[in-house]
Amino acid sequence: MSPTEVANRFYAAFAAKDSATMVSCYAPDARFSDPAFPDLDHRKVTSMWRMLVERGAANLVVSHHIVSAEGDRVVVRWDADYPFKSSPTGAARPVHNEITATLEVRDGLIVKHTDVFDFWTWSRQALGMPGLLLGWSGFLRGKVQQTAGKQLDQWMAKNLP
Repeated sequence: MSPTEVANRFYAAFAAKDSATMVSCYAPDARFSDPAFPDLDHRKVTSMWRMLVERGAANLVVSHHIVSAEGDRVVVRWDADYPFKSSPTGAARPVHNEITATLEVRDGLIVKHTDVFDFWTWSRQALGMPGLLLGWSGFLRGKVQQTAGKQLDQWMAKNLP
């Protein structure tokens, strides 16, 4: 399967909320990174997608298109629309996140997946005033990473053998 076919398969599965197909697109030695979940190994990245799909399935809308493909690398622009529930308030805020993904594919499987998005734009939507005021700072990014990592660890402890 070509990198473009792998990317289309992955994002079509994401749009269909099919986490089993999503995780089957990753090689056993795959790595993932984005502003909220930096440097995940295969076990954590596949768990992250399962958790995110499970938690947001009812209201998650994903669309994508291929930006470029060259050799083993494909660049994808994908958009995610979903309500984000803030821990402190429990309120759900609407988020529209525009992400650029770079996928490196080997033997028909993703070996490296890097998502990039504007953290300040995301934090303003997801967190409201704190995101507006502190979204540019490394402090808030660190807090989001810490919270996301803790939630992933808790989900894995509850759902994986």
